Amino acid sequence: MTTQTQTECRSLLAAERHGFWHLVHSEWTKFRTVRGWVVAVLITIVVIPAFAFVSTSRGDGCATGNGSGTASPVACPAQPTGPGGVPVIDEFYFAHQPVTGNGTITAAVTSLTGQALVGSNQLAPAGLEPWSKAGIILKESTAQGSAYAAMMVTGSHGARMQWDYVNDTAGLTGSVSPSAPRWLRLVRDGRTITGYDSADGTHWTLVGAATLPGLTSTVQAGLFAAGSFSDTGESILATGVFRHIGLSWPAAGWTGTNIGGPNAVPVPGTLRHSAGTLTVASFGDISPAAGGAYMGSGQPIQDVLAGTFLGLIPLIVVAVLFITAEYRRKLICVSLIAAPRRGRLLAAKAVVIGAVGFVAGLVGATLALAVGIHLLHGNLQWPVSLLIETRIVVGTAALLGVAAVLALAIGTIVRRSASAVATVIVVIFVPHLLAFNPLSNGNGPGAPGGWELQITPAAALSVQQSAPRFHQLLTNYSPNAGYYPLSPWAGLAVECAWAAAALALAFLLLRRRDA
Repeated sequence: MTTQTQTECRSLLAAERHGFWHLVHSEWTKFRTVRGWVVAVLITIVVIPAFAFVSTSRGDGCATGNGSGTASPVACPAQPTGPGGVPVIDEFYFAHQPVTGNGTITAAVTSLTGQALVGSNQLAPAGLEPWSKAGIILKESTAQGSAYAAMMVTGSHGARMQWDYVNDTAGLTGSVSPSAPRWLRLVRDGRTITGYDSADGTHWTLVGAATLPGLTSTVQAGLFAAGSFSDTGESILATGVFRHIGLSWPAAGWTGTNIGGPNAVPVPGTLRHSAGTLTVASFGDISPAAGGAYMGSGQPIQDVLAGTFLGLIPLIVVAVLFITAEYRRKLICVSLIAAPRRGRLLAAKAVVIGAVGFVAGLVGATLALAVGIHLLHGNLQWPVSLLIETRIVVGTAALLGVAAVLALAIGTIVRRSASAVATVIVVIFVPHLLAFNPLSNGNGPGAPGGWELQITPAAALSVQQSAPRFHQLLTNYSPNAGYYPLSPWAGLAVECAWAAAALALAFLLLRRRDA
């Protein structure tokens, strides 16, 4: 009977004492001398910007403005933009009159009700949407996207002051009725507009103040209503009833205007006078054009980074081979004898492959962004600041670097190239495919996305999100609309946690077993 013996990878001589960074240099030399590995990293760098051409040349369907987000068979209309180039939805009925200089507008809202549009211009009883609204407004002009400030009552969020489409602050809570009206007031002082609300018209509470740069001397003051959309995509008609309407400016008579023109909403709004009461009814909305149902014809900037995951494939293969090739060629003993402190060896390899992945991602993402922004021209879904561009580029580089470290750790655990690559594919790519499945249940209006982008390494994709969320906008905040359930750095932290856990297990196994 023979006993099979296993030779441990331990030096019979005292290990040569080299510092950690000397070991890192040795591993880097080992990496750069393998031509195939270097070529694979160059492929990663090329693939990421190459897909910017594909993503920006796709045919864009545009949201029809009904909240459904379905593609239009005709060319997309020009997207209205508000102050600062923000894409907006600015479609509502406006009972207004011109006013010049400083002054005050006051009104009491005694009722806000809703109806749903069904069939061909048929209305059916329906509850209000949470952000259905009616109130008073000072608007620079009747042009879509012009600056404004408004005090309003809403379907479920009480009284609010909103201005320039993206700003919102809360006032009195509760719904309105003839027995419990909400008094609203806007005061203009130069470019500053201050909003107040009251439950009795006597005791007023400050809600907020807005400074509107460039506001002209003459603006439009009046009453408005906007129904918003239901969570099933139905257009809602909001009807607001106003009493005790007062303006400090000379009265000029009310003019009714459908903001956005006669085709802006499914059915034109209405204005009715009756014994000191004005009733305004309208579909539409006043809001930022964010989210899948509202985003119009633009593309989010992260579309130009669609090649990130394909670029990961050659990088992952290289990261796995960086350790498994030594097992396959029986060279692991040489490495372990040269570096008896095995944790140091693994850490040195992680530093090298992580840095390679980071640099590859940094170069690839920078090129993709430069190419993509040039190709998109003015077709960006949302204006992006230099700070956000920097976060997207650095975050994408970190995503690739951490993924490479994760692949190295899994390669150390599995020790077989094919099995390790397959494992990495399962933990990174499969959740990505599930999250971006059009049939995913995370794609409804208001949906934050599924578990796939919360607890798996694919969560790191959130570093590429460019369009903001707005609490005052109910829409499709799903992965297919360019949104992720976690904040950018929180998503990257999930991937880092996976890499750290895999490295810890790899270190434990590397210490306990031999080649």
